[in-house]
Amino acid sequence: MATQNLVRAGGGGAGSVELDPAVFEAPVKPHLFHAEVRRQLARRRAGTHSTKNRAAVSGGGIKPWRQKGTGRARQGTIRAPQWAGGGAVFGPVPRSYEHDLPKKVRRAALRGALSLRLREGALLVADSLELAEPKTKQALALLAGLGLDGASSVLVVIDRDEPALERGLRNVSWASVLRVEGLNTYDVLRHAKLLLTRGAVDAIHARLAAPARGAEDGA
Repeated sequence: MATQNLVRAGGGGAGSVELDPAVFEAPVKPHLFHAEVRRQLARRRAGTHSTKNRAAVSGGGIKPWRQKGTGRARQGTIRAPQWAGGGAVFGPVPRSYEHDLPKKVRRAALRGALSLRLREGALLVADSLELAEPKTKQALALLAGLGLDGASSVLVVIDRDEPALERGLRNVSWASVLRVEGLNTYDVLRHAKLLLTRGAVDAIHARLAAPARGAEDGA
């Protein structure tokens, strides 16, 4: 079982925490990342795009000219697609882009993403992340004290409500805060660094370490 040193703002040791190898030393499979990220992004699509076909556009109740004798091609309605302002052919209609993946695939993708960050040395575990006030300056000082001020992006995962921290990091473009129940593959992969609280590690173990059976929580 891997052991990760706990970090503390301002430096100094804070002990260590054991990481379950079933969660943090899982196989890293890029094709699972692709499948899960594609599923997550598809769910975010509104699917409200729409066009009018020839039945929905206005006008065109009669033939624009008689069938024969004009020298022009026959036409039945100005709502036909070849006319300016006519209906669209096979245009987009409102639809849902959601599709399902087996829960075991989603869980395996999340385990792989966490394991990748640990393998890269981009995973940190903090004993606690508390702010006295919901101030951006204090939040930035907290990240700087953990050595994360130079990171291109940071995902902070907390195990309970931390209103001061969440509000303090709200205006920091390169940092995001997630509660552990919302931890997902896409957000882990799109941030260069991953910062977990000790309580979040315990919650992740409880969520992902147990073998899949029956009714599982959404991973």
